[in-house]
Amino acid sequence: MEPEYGALGRCVCCFWLAVAFDIVGLAVLLIGVFVNVFFYDLLIYAGAIVIFLSLIWWVFWYSGNIEVPPAELEDDVGLLKKKKGDLGGLGGAVRRISSRLSSSIRGSFRGNGPPTGGVATRSRRSAAGPQVSPHAEQVSVAMGTVTPQDNFPHTAASSVAGCHVEMPHTATESSPT
Repeated sequence: MEPEYGALGRCVCCFWLAVAFDIVGLAVLLIGVFVNVFFYDLLIYAGAIVIFLSLIWWVFWYSGNIEVPPAELEDDVGLLKKKKGDLGGLGGAVRRISSRLSSSIRGSFRGNGPPTGGVATRSRRSAAGPQVSPHAEQVSVAMGTVTPQDNFPHTAASSVAGCHVEMPHTATESSPT
C-alpha cells in the first residue's frame, strides 16, 4: 500500500523553504524600491538574488513530486528481466552492434589511442591499409643556442648594488627535420 501524501506532495519542506525565500526576497526588494535609504540598490539586488535562489527550492519540490510508475522505470534502470531468447534475432543483433559502436565512440573521446577491437577499428584498418603508428605524425624540432660572436653587441643588465653584469646576446633557432 502506497503512503498518502497531502496536497503539497512529498517534499513539504522544500515547498515551504521556496515560499519563505520568495516572501523574504520580495520584501527586501520592495523595501529597496519604496523606502528612502542610501543603500537601496543593495536591497534591490539582494532581494532579486534571494528570489532567484528560491528557484532551487522550487525545482527540488517539483522534481521530488514527479511520480513515475515502476513499469516505466524497469527498462530505464535495467530492472527488466531478460528472457533466454532476448538476445537472439534482429533485436539482439541491433543491440550488440549498438553496444560495440558506442564503446568505440567512447574510446575515441578518451584520447587513449584507438579503441581495441570493435567495428570502427576493423573498418579503419581495412580501408586505410596497415595501421599508422601514433609516432608517425609527430614532428620533432631541434633547438640550440648560438654562441656569441664578436659582431654581436653585448647587452648589459642594470647595475644593482654597485655590480655591473654583462649578458651576451643569445639566440635560438629551429631547423626542420
